[in-house]
Amino acid sequence: MSEPEPNAERAEAGDEAVAVPAQSAAAQDAPEPEEAAETAGSSAVTDRSDHLAGAQDAVLRADELYAGYIPGVNILNGADLYVKKGELIGIIGPNGAGKSTLLKSLFGLVNVRTGTVTLNGEDITNLKAHSLVSRGVGYVPQTNNVFPSLTIEENLEMGAFQVPGKFKERFEFVCEIFPALRERRKQRAGSLSGGERQMVAMGRALMTEPSVLLLDEPSAGLSPKLQDLVFIQAQQINKAGVTIIMVEQNARRCLQICHRGYVLDQGRNAYMATGRELINDPKVIQLYLGTLARA
Repeated sequence: MSEPEPNAERAEAGDEAVAVPAQSAAAQDAPEPEEAAETAGSSAVTDRSDHLAGAQDAVLRADELYAGYIPGVNILNGADLYVKKGELIGIIGPNGAGKSTLLKSLFGLVNVRTGTVTLNGEDITNLKAHSLVSRGVGYVPQTNNVFPSLTIEENLEMGAFQVPGKFKERFEFVCEIFPALRERRKQRAGSLSGGERQMVAMGRALMTEPSVLLLDEPSAGLSPKLQDLVFIQAQQINKAGVTIIMVEQNARRCLQICHRGYVLDQGRNAYMATGRELINDPKVIQLYLGTLARA
């Protein structure tokens, strides 16, 4: 995947290296996600037992990650994560919790100081982005995610640079999900709206036929209507067979569509459960959803 890489030296706004104990809470009933997911135990993370049990057959997993931008200052403080084939995983939390840092750590854009990231059993910790793309990992950054001087079609060609022989096939796949891209393929990306740029960015990441797609706040800065469209498109991509890990500030909407969710707080796991459980967990609502849902 050829795309303008975000500045790996810029920390998330408000990120701090502070460790806090995980909170405890009970789960209640809520509307089911589009597809059922296995219950991951109680919401509050008190130890690593649920993670270790669930991650045995994971496609991508992160274990006890400590990472940051400045020497000696950690943004992640032992974060765990796993995703199984076909899952759509959401990561939510307050500003500065380390959500985007976690995603960048998975994609080799932030140095992991201790801990491991594995893909299908292979240790990929701190591998460069181009090596991860060739292994089937795609990444869509929150900003600077298109080449504005290039057309939509040229942006997609850049996404397929490692598999040029598959451009036509992948272009058809992408346009099935984003039909507007076919109609406007000759339009320069710099003239597009924020929502349209997001379609191009996600489409370009799909050109390499990734098995795992990392989305960094895909709804950020969009109108409510376009935010809903982005979440619908994420579900469509997931149903097409792509495993997704999504970082989101629109926490409630994210939890409505994800199979499992993680609440990250000050660089470590605070809660982990199905989206259904988290969205109706009284403590999660009190501490996170009350403000994040309006963000």
